[in-house]
Amino acid sequence: MANRVLKYYYDFISQPSRALYILLEQTKTPYEKCPIALRKLENRSTEFVQNVNRFGKLPCIVHGDFKLAESVAIFRYLSREFQFDDRWYPKDRAHRARVDEYLEWQHANIRAQCAQYFIYCWINPLLGLEVDQAKAERLRAKMIDGLDVFEREWLDGGRQPFVTGKELTFADVLAACEIEQPKLAGFDPRVGRPQLAAWMERVREATNPYYDQAHKMLYKLTPKEIETPKVQ
Repeated sequence: MANRVLKYYYDFISQPSRALYILLEQTKTPYEKCPIALRKLENRSTEFVQNVNRFGKLPCIVHGDFKLAESVAIFRYLSREFQFDDRWYPKDRAHRARVDEYLEWQHANIRAQCAQYFIYCWINPLLGLEVDQAKAERLRAKMIDGLDVFEREWLDGGRQPFVTGKELTFADVLAACEIEQPKLAGFDPRVGRPQLAAWMERVREATNPYYDQAHKMLYKLTPKEIETPKVQ
């Protein structure tokens, strides 16, 4: 199956789309880029749903005649098919279990909290929907609680350089892409969090130029009062 063409369907406005793009580029995995415009609802077209992803979501892959959705499932599949460097998904059982622990934890925590705030405060106004400030504050408070837990438990209060220890793994890439997202809605997770800011910069530096390439659109759309890296 590894000899079949790998097609990757993505949109850089999607957090896990960015994470998998960074991974594919960093690992030099051969693949065909298949950008899909979420803003045009291309992911909801009959052709896409029938021929690419029955759930109508991004990211997803088609590898030969095999179709797969959900970013974590895609990551694990690719790691088996293409035998990534050990750094992304360690072969050591305990270390790999720590990566898996974060990948499972993040769904109902960092991913849900950052995404809910982003959707309510950024997507809804684009759709002409009114934003209730009390609800926005509740979502913001929940997101802040989640960031507190992330710093305390996953970065060990800043004493641990990466999510699962001393080395960067895919867990860091996925987490950083999620935590970047609220900037679009005017909330910078780095403010008042020097340990989190330092970790994000470590992830960015370790995965550039692909990190900046994946986030170029986000940097462009982020409100000017929030400082973003300059991409050449």
